[in-house]
Amino acid sequence: MAEPPVTVEVRRSARRRRTVAAYRESGKVIVLIPARMSKAEERSWVAKMVKRLSDQDHRRRPSDASLLERSRELSRRFLGGRATPSSVRWVTNQNTRWGSCTPADGAVRLSTRLQGMPAWVIDYVLVHELAHLLEVGHTPRFWELVSAYPRTERARGYLEGVGYAAGLAGDADTADGTDDCAEPGAGSGRRP
Repeated sequence: MAEPPVTVEVRRSARRRRTVAAYRESGKVIVLIPARMSKAEERSWVAKMVKRLSDQDHRRRPSDASLLERSRELSRRFLGGRATPSSVRWVTNQNTRWGSCTPADGAVRLSTRLQGMPAWVIDYVLVHELAHLLEVGHTPRFWELVSAYPRTERARGYLEGVGYAAGLAGDADTADGTDDCAEPGAGSGRRP
């Protein structure tokens, strides 16, 4: 799939001697370069920096297809390949939880609020949701399945901190925002 065109603004600085930097601002890529750079050097650096930002975006915001493939890999590695999601996708309507699933049809959804977080945190949420495909509730067996992921406690702590900072801290059992599994016929999947 081709990348959409990118609007680039080059900012030259007499104070900048050797370094080149880039970031996103208001839908544009801003590239900061030394004022002495030639037009050819500028073109070369702009191409490099746009590619670097694009690569970072792909790592931090994987596509739905990438999420599905990643979830299959995580299931193989940590759940014996037993959790087989039918779909995994980003959703924008989860503001109080990080993920959800529907065991009846195997659908897994991740909040877009996870985008940009470390991959090991996203992996934890995926493993959490995959475990729900095998065990619906937050039972001891469920937590045993989730704990196969080696960074479970670290990721839970990370998400608890993010939730706390956002004013979303819940009780100790659900503070990581992943209390989420929709049982068949259970409606929204949100537990009291």
